[in-house]
Amino acid sequence: GGTAVEAADEPATFTLGQNFPNPFNPATTITFDLQAQGHVRLAVYDVLGRMVDTLVDNDMAPGSYSVTWNADNQAAGVYFCRLEAGNTVVTRKMSYVK
Repeated sequence: GGTAVEAADEPATFTLGQNFPNPFNPATTITFDLQAQGHVRLAVYDVLGRMVDTLVDNDMAPGSYSVTWNADNQAAGVYFCRLEAGNTVVTRKMSYVK
């Protein structure tokens, strides 16, 4: 069961804030706002496009959220935070310095 929600006329709009601090070592906070209920996936990718961590992967209610990513076990360098909600994707670049 479950309720089907159609968002064709009003696509879900949301924002992904720039992480802070940036550059960071070893942890950074990622903020995002959701305007609609739905499945949300927030993942971190390396410069080669490999997913290195999944921070959020579930149904969420509208609202403002913040997630902390600790990159202790990752190499220094550039990473991309990718937020997916519905058919919309937003990506932000993050720099990890050791």
